[in-house]
Amino acid sequence: MKKTGIFIAALGIISLMLTGCGGDGSSGPLNPDTARKASIDRFSADAGTLFVRDATNGLPAADEPVDFDQVPFITKGFGPGGELIQYYNFDVQPEQTAPIFVLFREGEDTPVAGQLNIIDVIPGDAGYSDFWHVHFVTVPADYVANTVTSVNELMLSGYPIERTNGVVNCPVVPEGSTAALRLGGGGNGLVRGWYRNQVVFYFDFSEKMITVDLPPEGHPLMPLADILVTFNINPDQPDGGPPSGFMTEPGTDQTHNVVDSLPADPGYSPLWDVDVYDNADFDTVSDLASAQAATILAQGVALVKCPVVDIAQ
Repeated sequence: MKKTGIFIAALGIISLMLTGCGGDGSSGPLNPDTARKASIDRFSADAGTLFVRDATNGLPAADEPVDFDQVPFITKGFGPGGELIQYYNFDVQPEQTAPIFVLFREGEDTPVAGQLNIIDVIPGDAGYSDFWHVHFVTVPADYVANTVTSVNELMLSGYPIERTNGVVNCPVVPEGSTAALRLGGGGNGLVRGWYRNQVVFYFDFSEKMITVDLPPEGHPLMPLADILVTFNINPDQPDGGPPSGFMTEPGTDQTHNVVDSLPADPGYSPLWDVDVYDNADFDTVSDLASAQAATILAQGVALVKCPVVDIAQ
């Protein structure tokens, strides 16, 4: 069976693939346990849009572990039918995906055991995305895991590379970060990868397999879904919009933000196109139909990455 077919047919292969990233290999394999770790800061001015650290907001420092199970990184909202859902907030993300490279030995259909996948951008770098376009790399049968630990070395190697139509949702975060929820269970720990001969850490959100139409060259765009939200202060007012926070039911953290699809739906995507409705309509909104009937103040204001991780039964 071709490797591409395996990727499309079984979500389990994604978990196998998400075990690392590569380096220059000039002095033999690197040991991920002792290699240098890359510095990660998701809240710098270069990396963040909605979540940018300042002297007052208390966002974690560079390399400080992030607890994504606390507000403002997790939100309670509604599904299209009024379902009670929770989703993580990973800030604004681009439609453009970034490449990740997964190594297979010749003649084998599973990734090289122990080899970390290879990326070439981290938060704050130009071209970074939490969404990774998967590439399969064929290495010789005698290849030793973690001999290659950077994209630069991979490009110089001449190893065959296959562009797949798969995209994985794997935000790079500081070591020790936590995000305990996953829809349907599954692993919620950190996965290690290689970035320019340094170890990085990332989550794997696989609530839905993401397949895309490949462009003739380069990397595909992410599909989009819609979310309708409202804020404590409407965005056309002073200090309104995101700085004022989402409006919630009194005494709770339940918003009336509504997504137009859930992971089981054909149109679901963890990258959402944000529309804003008037907070005067907050009490009338409880599902997609009522949100669409509210007064819409702004459309397409941002693309935010927010995987659904819990649906109340």
